[in-house]
Order: sequence, then structure tokens, then C-alpha cells
Amino acid sequence: MTLPHRDNPYSFDQFLTRRNTFDYYRDDPFLRELVQKYSGDQWETLHQRLLEFSPRVSYRWRDLADNVARPEVLPRIQHYDGHNHRIDRIARPRETEILEREIFSQGLFSARTTPWEHFVKRFLLHQNGEFGVMCPLACTEGLIVLLKYYPDHDTPELDQILLHCKEGIDGDFGIGAQFMSEIQGGSDIPSNLLEARPDGKGYRLYGSKFFCSAMQADYAVVTARVTGSDKVGTFVAPAWLPGDKERERRNGYVINRIKWKMGTSELPTAEVEYQGAAAYAVGPVDRGVASAVGIVLTLSRLAVGSSSGGAMLRAVREALLYGRFRDVFGQKIQQFPLTARQLEEMAEAAQRTTAGAFKVYDMFLRQGRKLQVGLKSDEPVEVQKQRFNLRELILMQKISTAHECVDIIRKAMSIFGGHGVMEDFSSLPRLYRDAAVHELWEGPRNVLLTQIYRDLQRAARWYDPAEFAATVLNGAPGHQVEERVAQLNELLKKPVLSVPNRASLMAAGEWESFCGRFFRVYQEQALREVGGEKPTINESLTNE
Repeated sequence: MTLPHRDNPYSFDQFLTRRNTFDYYRDDPFLRELVQKYSGDQWETLHQRLLEFSPRVSYRWRDLADNVARPEVLPRIQHYDGHNHRIDRIARPRETEILEREIFSQGLFSARTTPWEHFVKRFLLHQNGEFGVMCPLACTEGLIVLLKYYPDHDTPELDQILLHCKEGIDGDFGIGAQFMSEIQGGSDIPSNLLEARPDGKGYRLYGSKFFCSAMQADYAVVTARVTGSDKVGTFVAPAWLPGDKERERRNGYVINRIKWKMGTSELPTAEVEYQGAAAYAVGPVDRGVASAVGIVLTLSRLAVGSSSGGAMLRAVREALLYGRFRDVFGQKIQQFPLTARQLEEMAEAAQRTTAGAFKVYDMFLRQGRKLQVGLKSDEPVEVQKQRFNLRELILMQKISTAHECVDIIRKAMSIFGGHGVMEDFSSLPRLYRDAAVHELWEGPRNVLLTQIYRDLQRAARWYDPAEFAATVLNGAPGHQVEERVAQLNELLKKPVLSVPNRASLMAAGEWESFCGRFFRVYQEQALREVGGEKPTINESLTNE
């Protein structure tokens, strides 16, 4: 029996030592197996680069990410300096600036970084949550790809912006943001009212944006309506004009306030008022919605799938380690059948999500990393079908993984009992809050469910939905494929997007459930293709 002891000698050090010395890449055989499978001939070189990169993510950057989440150092704004000049200075902790500088200096978007190196390094970074850097990384990628998609222009400034963000200038790497949401529409970009007024070869922006993340960025992709037009265009607005950053004189806009968010709190998100900011059009000014959604938001949605997988892997890993360490009621937590079953299901979900993210990204690479603006193009129909498959999988992955990630991290926290919600005990509460925000970013669940349904209806003239389902789920057990094909054909006949009534509400519920089940079959097949559930997360932690 346990005798009374005034100075309780209990220690968590055994658990902390194992948790804090775990290398996200080196010590995870499942992740290494995925990288080897998909990187092919690049494996040996990539493996060495990841072995060098991973310790920074797993230790130094992990600890810095935890430090910047403290309430007393979260971003704040100073509107005026001591001489009554409007400066709207964003104050962030020094650790965030260090993280941002060190991570962007890795040149993740540079031509010298291979696609799989880029993807896996970002996947490892996602295990540390958002920490004020991962959103800017995603936004910068969207800006780079947007500028590369429309190379034919007469705007030298855009070429300089592309160089700054992609390769860096004198060791300094440009950071991108995306400002699309307005108070009246949110995800409804076509309802934008921000005005883009022609001014020589460029434009001037006037009006408000309501949800602007990464306010520390150098450039923002902004959607706006050209004066006298009913169409929305896509523009790039520098945060500062040349020589003005040092003087803290912003490019024709003010920051009204910083949002108080539940999660991603280290990331400054603000409300912005444009008062004549200089901006440059990217692509046709009447095709802004297609460019913004088809390129910029699609890439961010792709990143959410990777983010979910990374966060789940870490949360489940730490829950498993704690389950092996903690003694309650005379035995280890993991020895209770209810807990063991829950841990096993969580581990499967994390690996399934990760395998699915790798498979979707592999499809993206096999299509030349080319995204399609809109559903139709001049490419051969078979190529259009492949791009359609990728488009819908990215949407399904976003809604499915973001939703499941919240649930998995919540369950992982429950393994810790009361310690699960202690902010200074582990990173899980922070990862949980970040995951809840990711579920809303780049289009909330219902918006994307609607888009998938409409896409399938519109494409049905040249792409049979049954063919789509069978192609995407190729390799999965035959009965599962046949069942999903039949369900899809039936659902596309129902009033999913009709006016609210009993029939449409039931159909809407069936559609939401179907999309989740459909993508889960895809994930399960991705997991089988990498060797089933072996090696499991549980097995990867046996070398204690």
C-alpha cells in the first residue's frame, strides 16, 4: 500500500524525457516508410536532408513554438508613435520573429528545394501547430503559384515580388498573405465590395477587408471589384512601398484592430481599411474569383490536409507515451481495454490521415503541380478528368481531415486526464485550438460540401460521376467501390441544395455523411498501399 508522504516524490521526468527527445522524422518508421515509398529515386538524398532538418523542428523550433503561445506575448498593435504618426506597428515576441526568419530562410519554395523535400519538411513543421508561421507559409505558396500561373504581364514589380518570395533577395525572403473575406460575405468572394480603381498601369484599393491573417506579411493577395465592373479581380498589394518599411509608413491602408481568436492566436489577424493602396492586377481582372479559389485557396486547402495529419501524429504519439508511463488504479493506462481500444483507433486515424495526405500530394505532383482555374479548360478531356479528381479530393480532404483532427486531439487530451487541458503541461491544448480554426479556414464545412456537389453536377456532362468515384477509389475493395458509386448516383438525384424542407434536410445529411465515408475509403486504400497498418505508431515507440 502507499503510505502518507508529506513531500510527494512523484515525477513526470520519465515521460518528459521520452517525449522531449523524440525526433519527428528519425524516430518515426511509419513516416520514413511513406517518404521512401513516394520519393522514389530521390529517397537517399531526401532522407539525409530530412535527418539534418528534423532535429531543428523536433527540439529548438518546438520549444520556441510553445514559448510564443503564452498569453502575455501574443501579438498586439500600436497605432501611433510618440509623435502622432499612424504606424500600426504589429508587436510580436522575439521568438516568433526568430522562427519566421529561420524557417523562411530554408528556401522551401526555392528551385533548389525538390517538391517532396518541400512537402515533408512542411509536414514536420505542422507537428508544432500553427505558431504564427505555418499560415504565412501557405499564403506565400499561394502568392508564388498565382504569379507563376500568369507570367505574361507588363509589371516589373510583380517579377520582383516573385523573386523575393521564391528565392529571396540578399538572404531576405518575402512573406505573403491573402485578404479576401469581407464582413458581408465571408467565404462569398463574389460579394466583395472592395474597390480597385485603375491608376496608370496599376490600381488603387479602397474599402475594407474583415479577416486578414499574417498582418506581418510583405505582400497580400487581395480580391477586389474594379471600378464600374460587376466582376472581382485578384491583385497583389505590397504592405510597404520601396523605402517605407523602415519609416513604418504603410502602403495606403490602416489596421483597425487585431482579432481575438480562439486558436492560431500567435498569428496576427486583423481588420484592414484600404485608403488608396497601390496594387497590381494578376491575371484577367474579370477572373479573380476563379484565380483566388482555383489557385490560392486550393493550395491552402491542400495544406490543411497535411496540417491535420501532422497534428494528429504528434497528439496520438504523446498520448501513447503517456499511456505507457502513467500508473492509475494499480496498472498502466494503456492496459485498460477501453483506453487501449481508443488509443488504437486514434493511431489508425492519424496514420490513415497521413497516408491520404501523401497520396493526394503525389497526385498533385504527377499532374505537374498545375492547378485548374475553373472546371473546364482547353486540355484533353482525360487530362481535365484527372484535374477534376484532384480538385474534389482536395476539397474532401480539407473537410474530412480538419473535422477529424479536432476529435482526435480532444481524445488524446482525455488520455492525460486533468493534465490534458493544462497549457504548460503539453502542447495539445494549443494544437486543439489551432485545429478548430483550421476547420473554418479556406471555406467552412458547409461551403465546401456545397461546392463538391455542384462540381459533380456541372461536370456530369463530360465526366460521369460513377466514373469519377470508381477512378478515385481505384484499388479499394470492390464492394466498397460499388457501394459508393451507387450512393453517389442516388444522392445526385436528391434535393441536397434545394429549399429547406424535410426531404432536403435528410438529403443534406446523407450528403455530408457520404463525403466523409467516401474520403475515408480513399484514406484506407492509401494506408494499405504503404503496407497496411505496419509499422504502427505504437510499434514506433517501443524502443524506449
